[in-house]
Amino acid sequence: MIELTQMEQAAYTLKAISNGTRLCVISLLAEKEELTVSEIGEKLQCEQSLLSHHLTDMRAKGILNCRREGKNCFYSLKNKQITKILDCIKSCQCSEA
Repeated sequence: MIELTQMEQAAYTLKAISNGTRLCVISLLAEKEELTVSEIGEKLQCEQSLLSHHLTDMRAKGILNCRREGKNCFYSLKNKQITKILDCIKSCQCSEA
């Protein structure tokens, strides 16, 4: 039997990534390991201010790591297990409702 605390943690994580842009960021970082804000923005064609908001929030919620090198911030997944959520989404074909 799964404990309530495990389900609460799962719900917290799902809420933290429940946005198309955030899911795309996770997908990109699953492929490339580590990317700068500029690289992520270029690949997603997303406004940097909006992207920065998402990245900051995901970092605060324990989804992403951030490493500074000079002027650049490099983002990576804190726990690569989160990519399993993307695998489930892709396999269930949720978009074909």
